[in-house]
Amino acid sequence: MSSLESVVPTILPTPSTSIRALARLGFLSIGFVYLVLGALTIMAAIGVRGADTADQEQVFQTIQRLPLGQVLLWLVAVGLVGYVVWRFTQALLDTEHQGTTTAGLAVRGFYIFSGLLYLLLAYYAGKMAWYGHKIQEPDTTKPFLREALHHGYGQWLLGLVGLTILVAGLVQMYRAVSGKFDTDVNGRELTDAQCRLVYRTGQVGYSARGVVLAIMGYFCVMAARHANANEIRDTAGTFDALQAMGPAVLGLVALGLVAYGVYMLVQARFPILRGV
Repeated sequence: MSSLESVVPTILPTPSTSIRALARLGFLSIGFVYLVLGALTIMAAIGVRGADTADQEQVFQTIQRLPLGQVLLWLVAVGLVGYVVWRFTQALLDTEHQGTTTAGLAVRGFYIFSGLLYLLLAYYAGKMAWYGHKIQEPDTTKPFLREALHHGYGQWLLGLVGLTILVAGLVQMYRAVSGKFDTDVNGRELTDAQCRLVYRTGQVGYSARGVVLAIMGYFCVMAARHANANEIRDTAGTFDALQAMGPAVLGLVALGLVAYGVYMLVQARFPILRGV
């Protein structure tokens, strides 16, 4: 065991049951968020009055409007933090036994990258829950990116982020086709028919999520290549690109996101958590 792996257990929650509980709460929160995101996107695809392609802000606002919405949003924020802890645990303790090869370190690095993205999402959810309404603050992201893109390091950094997201999307689609995602759900308490249904749901969900991530990553890479921050697409912008291909395309992807949400809820109930 490396010195890093011997120190980390003193930092992370102990015993393992604590991390397992945080991971399951994280899966539950992510599943709920994807259910809401998918539902909003379906409404946009079929042309419901007032419905538009959604980003994380609209998802959290929708959760706030539900009965006990403020409490739910707090739970989502806490759950997302739990998922961050789980991702960092996977990376630092190497719970998946990826090792220290180049490929193994790349996978562990992606766990960190994923954790940081969800940490930002948890921060935004917590901020909205704290203030109880939409946060009115200027969008400084694109001005910052425009300034950074004037420098060579900015283009390279943005390109690297975009490439990471693009590759993550392709990996998600590969996992869907190969069925490798199926090792994350414990099917011993499910019937054969339920296992098949969960498997197909996961395939659809991972495929849809992979498509969304790949498109987001592509736009990010193109923005870096052209040094144009306006080419970056967030979740809503990615859905707009899909909608331009036709409402049927957007609707299919939206259904896939709902399927991913369902799969994450199943994973929260029947998880396989290695190394903890």
